[in-house]
Amino acid sequence: MKQKKALLVRTLIAAAMTFACAASQAAEPVLMPGAIVREGPNPMTAPNQYKKAGPWKIGFSIWGFGNTWMTQMVHETDAEAAKHKDIAKLVFADANSKPAKQIADIEDMIAQKVDAIIIAPVSYTALTPVIKKAVAAGIPVIVHSTEVDTDAYTTEIQGESLYFGEVGGKFLVDTLHGKGNIWVLRGQAGIAADTMRYDGLRKALAGSNIKIASEQYGDWSYNKGKQVCESLMLSNPNPDGIWSSGGDMSRACIDVFKEFGKPVPPITGEGNNGFMRAWKNSGANAMAAVFPSEQGAAGIRAAVDLLNGESLHKHYVLRPAPITKANFAQFYRPDLNDNYWAPSSLSEADLKKYYGNK
Repeated sequence: MKQKKALLVRTLIAAAMTFACAASQAAEPVLMPGAIVREGPNPMTAPNQYKKAGPWKIGFSIWGFGNTWMTQMVHETDAEAAKHKDIAKLVFADANSKPAKQIADIEDMIAQKVDAIIIAPVSYTALTPVIKKAVAAGIPVIVHSTEVDTDAYTTEIQGESLYFGEVGGKFLVDTLHGKGNIWVLRGQAGIAADTMRYDGLRKALAGSNIKIASEQYGDWSYNKGKQVCESLMLSNPNPDGIWSSGGDMSRACIDVFKEFGKPVPPITGEGNNGFMRAWKNSGANAMAAVFPSEQGAAGIRAAVDLLNGESLHKHYVLRPAPITKANFAQFYRPDLNDNYWAPSSLSEADLKKYYGNK
């Protein structure tokens, strides 16, 4: 009898724990598809810590319009903000890739007493003091798209840049059977996302016989990327593969190879529609890392949750599977133009409005 009672007690305890775990998982807010709670130490905000009645004024600071990805991220953020009646105003600021301007922009938001601040950081190190200042003023700070060297912010939603670089590097290691010379097209010097994507590449190459023959910055733009690839074609032709930190630069390189009448070597890119169109038309052996522009919209959702009194973890990450030949059709949109980035949370009406083929 005692054994049966003990078994019953253990069963009830196990059921209670299972229920509690399920309830906890069910309660976890969905900031965006694929966002997961990062492993390791990951504290949560206290319930009602930032709860505040609307209407709200939310600061939205970006590092700059370096390419069409950032433009789409702003569209996605604006569209998400429009869904929430308590958001009365979005205070937007473009840092133009200058850390000093982004610091000044955030200082101004603090002075305006915004209710939350969403930041796509221009610098890994420079923003730490102003982030601490905002949090000390009682303003929740949400960081997305690229990392900073402090954990003073309230929460972050990150398409991990290290992972982005690593999946592209692994593709080249596998495709080139661990040997050969590659071109490396980096993003913008000094931006944390560029450094970490590059670190991910180096991690993937470690232990292989793949050598970086040439390395240049293309600023994540088509025009600069094309200049870089034209220069490399003249000075260091015939790479065995190309690793690129961004889709616009990858598209530019494919166009350069076409203009020179040469086959495209194995190349990495990003979920940019123009890159995917060039990939398809060239028949290249390629892959695309996924870095959703929906991260801006996720920042809005996080701000709304916090101001509604919800608890959020400090760290959320995205590690989406890359776009390959096998799942290409799920992402490529032949009905949209080259400036569209997949995937997106924008409505079909907005996608056609901003990216429909004219």
